[in-house]
Amino acid sequence: MAAVAIVGLVSTAPAVPPAAAAETELEWTSCPAVHGVPASVRCAAVEVPLDHAKPNGPTIELLVSRIPARDPSQRRGVLMGNPGGPGGDAIAMFSQLRVPDEVRDQWDLVAVQPRGLVSGTPLRCDPITGEEPEIFTAAGKLNRERCARRSPGLGPTLTTENTARDIDVVRRALGESKVSLYGISYGTLLFATYATLFPQRVDRIVLDSGFDPGVVWNALLDAQTPGYKARVHAMMAWIARHDRVYHLGTTPLAVYRKWSNRISAEAGVPPSLVAPPAQVGDVPPGLRAVADQYIAGTDLTADVRARFENFVATLLTPGSVQANSGLLILTRAFAPDRNLWPVIAMMTAGTARKFAEPSPAVLEAATVSQDMQGTVLCNENRVPADPSMSLPAFITGYVTADPFEAPGFVYRSGMACAGAAPVTRPIQIRNRGLAVRPLQIQSLGDPQTPYRGSLVMRRQMDSHLITVAGGDHGQLGRGNRPLDAAIAEYLRTGRTSVTRVPEAPITASLTRFPPSLTVGATAW
Repeated sequence: MAAVAIVGLVSTAPAVPPAAAAETELEWTSCPAVHGVPASVRCAAVEVPLDHAKPNGPTIELLVSRIPARDPSQRRGVLMGNPGGPGGDAIAMFSQLRVPDEVRDQWDLVAVQPRGLVSGTPLRCDPITGEEPEIFTAAGKLNRERCARRSPGLGPTLTTENTARDIDVVRRALGESKVSLYGISYGTLLFATYATLFPQRVDRIVLDSGFDPGVVWNALLDAQTPGYKARVHAMMAWIARHDRVYHLGTTPLAVYRKWSNRISAEAGVPPSLVAPPAQVGDVPPGLRAVADQYIAGTDLTADVRARFENFVATLLTPGSVQANSGLLILTRAFAPDRNLWPVIAMMTAGTARKFAEPSPAVLEAATVSQDMQGTVLCNENRVPADPSMSLPAFITGYVTADPFEAPGFVYRSGMACAGAAPVTRPIQIRNRGLAVRPLQIQSLGDPQTPYRGSLVMRRQMDSHLITVAGGDHGQLGRGNRPLDAAIAEYLRTGRTSVTRVPEAPITASLTRFPPSLTVGATAW
């Protein structure tokens, strides 16, 4: 849909003045293979203070990736990116996402690997054996101790503020007086924090899929739960509309039943996720005369029945939990991205090939990412625990292993960070006189960064908002032409009149398995 609001009143002259001499001459070389980037992406190491309050104290090393502007004669400056997390691998961000041509031509695309991740100074932790009783009563304390043994001194420094300050060290090393920023998901909080701390160093800033900073962190995963359930139902409706391709049924409920049967075969127990609402097509032929009553009765008991059947089956089959099903885990993980829905359809139909085995280096990177994420969440948690959620947290987390309910309950109850008090209070983000008004992009129905919560970030940063239909999480690189044009216009001129765009097309094949798809450790 066309839009009418205008962002800012700024000059259309080139955004960034010529770069000053860099403080440090960076040595650009090939990037480590674990990141899977092409040779056109170059990497360099940058030293930053372990503690920014002690700039002359111990240092750690970070990795920085760069893709030079494709047309040097049009170069406007540096666009820094972060893909989210906490714990997302930044090195491959701009090579894995299809950046609009105009942006690719005019900006050096730079990404700073956050502290605590591989190819810099990774947070390495002792493994959990499963025998520690503290896993139920003091998980946060246990995690801090096992990381402190292998990475002494690093864990307490893993905060959004420190990562933002790291980025400014990199900016100086690049010799740039100002940088533009593109953050996705958690990257919106990271770059909004940077903009709050260093507003004079920000040229343009795009906040793609933001969220309410007030839910950091205990309440965020709880806020995601309803959206994830609804998103899976939307996925099943999409699969039903493609019954000629997948042959799994013409209604969402019919697809759910096939999906549930396959999960039961994999895990030994049925899933506890509620079934989608019944439709007329789900009514047995002999009951069509009382279709309304049949549908009402089916929907009324669906949630309780799914939970009860899973709970009883779990108790009666020791060692069998629904999280043992790869299909179930990937259904949640892939729900925010419609380009991955065909994978779930093919897995449910039994036509998907096996996933490629991840290399040891990729598995290690995934483990480091998961430990780093948990550390950040506990280090800067600002939402008090709710002990009344302890019983559902224990049941969903340690009895039924529900990947939809457990993350929200375990964090909201305080179990995830028990024994690990916050080490800092996050920076209160705000627009402190940014020269150019931020651009914020939000998708209706996005389960990972719910739309309503994102409006809080919009108010605090005084962002111009573009609403995207559909529900996909993260909008860069989806081939959404109206949105790509608006992003390029904003980065070039500091403004755009666009306020609404349709959802992006599904660009993935409906019948061919992605050749490069691997599955390693899965983080919440």
